[in-house]
Amino acid sequence: MQRRQLARLDKVRQAAESVAALAQNDDTEALRIAWLLVSLESAYAWLPETPEPPASVEHRDGELEQAAFRLDLAMVTAREAVAERLAHHLIDQAQPEEPELCAELDCPGGCTGRHRSSHIDCGPEAVFDDLVEHGIVVEPPEPEPLSPRFAALLEPHQAEEKRTPLPDLEEQVPVVLAHLGVDVSDTDVLLSAAVGLVADAWREGPLDFIHAAEGGPNDGEIFAQSVDLYRRAHRVLVSDRDDGPEALLPFTAVASDVDLPWAGGSRFKLRTATVSGSRGEGGPATEPEEDPVTEFVRPVDDRVWFTAEVMREQGWRAGLLHRAASAAFKASHHFGMPGWPAAVVAAMERLDRLDRTKAPEALADLATVEAALLEAPDRLGADALDRLARHGLFG
Repeated sequence: MQRRQLARLDKVRQAAESVAALAQNDDTEALRIAWLLVSLESAYAWLPETPEPPASVEHRDGELEQAAFRLDLAMVTAREAVAERLAHHLIDQAQPEEPELCAELDCPGGCTGRHRSSHIDCGPEAVFDDLVEHGIVVEPPEPEPLSPRFAALLEPHQAEEKRTPLPDLEEQVPVVLAHLGVDVSDTDVLLSAAVGLVADAWREGPLDFIHAAEGGPNDGEIFAQSVDLYRRAHRVLVSDRDDGPEALLPFTAVASDVDLPWAGGSRFKLRTATVSGSRGEGGPATEPEEDPVTEFVRPVDDRVWFTAEVMREQGWRAGLLHRAASAAFKASHHFGMPGWPAAVVAAMERLDRLDRTKAPEALADLATVEAALLEAPDRLGADALDRLARHGLFG
């Protein structure tokens, strides 16, 4: 009897884990996810009660108890995953079509302009206000103290004076960039700020831990995604000149989307990796204080926000100078930088000397590889880029 009960608990647990996984997979339609949860709840309800041991027995059966506990955890996970999926689905269906965003989001052909949302943050008090509309009053908890950044913004003298996040930027940065060989009088060259924005807002910080985590992206996937984000950043920085810093919002949406499959044919999504620790500025790794999604999204939001503030208070050119300096120091030979063509030439020389008999098909023709690296490296695919990276072809 015990073996049969253990087997029942284990099978339903496996079903619950599968439902949770499918709920996080965009390939399964929302209605099917709803029916899967209904059938899972039925299977759970039909499980026979775990028999209580006789009063003469001092200890419960530990194996049955653990199996029931694991099943309950799996059910909680499945219910949460389905609830999140269906909530976002209903919200998305109620949204108006926005075809004007399709170009920024690189939507596939035939997109209606209704875009899927993920990781909606309404703030800590919205739920209490929403409940009031239904006649339910719950007092919100005491607010946390403001961060120094926002507290400074609310001080009276800050409201009266124009803020200058980087007051000496337009005097000092051009001198530094000129020393590094960057012609700041050339706007096209100055738009290498797109590389700096990706490096500062997306590549640094928690992504290193996600990279090292089980199920994390390989070097090729990271490179392909950084190329895709560079193009997006370049477009929005050009738009910023006429449309203002708000044009940065589509870049933030894509860079921080934890459910978006990465570029280069990768199936990796940020939500699938688990960060094992976090690192402070120059400090050792520590256990994360927040979930990996929040840890990754917050730096993206904060650093893009800072670029928007620099542009708003000091002008479009100042914002470019700031991120162009980051690009020159951190990624001088990345795709999108003046040094990238020379990096490709060196990589092709090394690739020509390698045995490519077992290489991905995308690396078979050297002329095609070189053209792709110069124009759109992610076109080669994440697997091919990972092979190039593992052989040190990018320096």
